Amino acid sequence: MIENIGRKVWHILSRIIIWCFDLILKPFGKKLDEEQEKSLLQFFKFALVGVSNTLVSYLLNIVTLMILERLGILQGIDIYVANCVAFFLSVLWSFFWNNRYVFKESDDKEKRVWWKTLIRTYLAYAFTGLVLSNVISYLCVKVLGINKYIAPIINLVISVPINYVLNKFWAYGQKNTVTEEEVPA
Repeated sequence: MIENIGRKVWHILSRIIIWCFDLILKPFGKKLDEEQEKSLLQFFKFALVGVSNTLVSYLLNIVTLMILERLGILQGIDIYVANCVAFFLSVLWSFFWNNRYVFKESDDKEKRVWWKTLIRTYLAYAFTGLVLSNVISYLCVKVLGINKYIAPIINLVISVPINYVLNKFWAYGQKNTVTEEEVPA
């Protein structure tokens, strides 16, 4: 029942997204083809998972801080412990939803090994969320003199598409299977 409601809501939302992009492209005489629509909607699903991931990460961080404070342990390093807990559990959250709804496994390709995909997901998020975001922040604030409150927006504009590409083609990518008819003799 809930899954049917979710499908109906997604169908309506996806039609709105496509309509908006068609409206934007209309003055240029362009229209999205079926494959472009599919890719656009997949990116929006990825973005929705990302938004939920951000909320989950924040909540996990706060709850961990509260638990550590209540227990009176790890004072002085509690913020780092909370950041680690939030990172590891929120990436697991993201993996679940991306694997299930965004980058669905194709039946006509080689099957993914879940634990390899999970490790690649952690590496992709570590690269974009830890390495790339800090490099972009440094360049924006220290080199270009951009306000430190604007830098995270620039960071998102750059890192989210890169994270999407890393996840789509590397973490969740599937190789084509070779059938006997295709193997050269």
